[in-house]
Amino acid sequence: MAEALRAEHLRGVTLVVFDFDGVFTDNRVIVSEDGRESVICSRADGLGLAALRRLGVDSLILSTEVNPVVTARARKLGIECQQGLGDGKSAALTRLLEERRLDARQVAYVGNDINDLDCLRQVGVGICVADAYGAVRAVARYETGRPGGQGAVREVCDLIVAAREPADG
Repeated sequence: MAEALRAEHLRGVTLVVFDFDGVFTDNRVIVSEDGRESVICSRADGLGLAALRRLGVDSLILSTEVNPVVTARARKLGIECQQGLGDGKSAALTRLLEERRLDARQVAYVGNDINDLDCLRQVGVGICVADAYGAVRAVARYETGRPGGQGAVREVCDLIVAAREPADG
């Protein structure tokens, strides 16, 4: 069951991994007659991701399917993107942790659907968006106040930034 995410959960995060559909988007897709897909994302996410970069916190997108809209958005945001994960997101996340020599406790994962469950269990800080699938909400440590595509990414970024700011006093 999701709980409130406290600063101590986030201080040690050095990498944030995001699902795309349902996290950067509201999980809807517009399909034109030629099959071209479009999605709607929040512009506020870019400022949040830039703030993470300034703090030295890396971020990336993991997506099981290959979609040019994901590539385009990732490029615009200046964020790494891995797509077409035939062996699944969890296997890709395991490789990523090994390649970067990261402890899973240093990683936050943000997802919304059942193909995110293993990744949410695998990391130190599992986060779901407010409109995530019920099984995901049950596994995530934290649930954003905002739904996917409507500032949830920015909310996560802002929480990590705030956790690293010195306490007043």
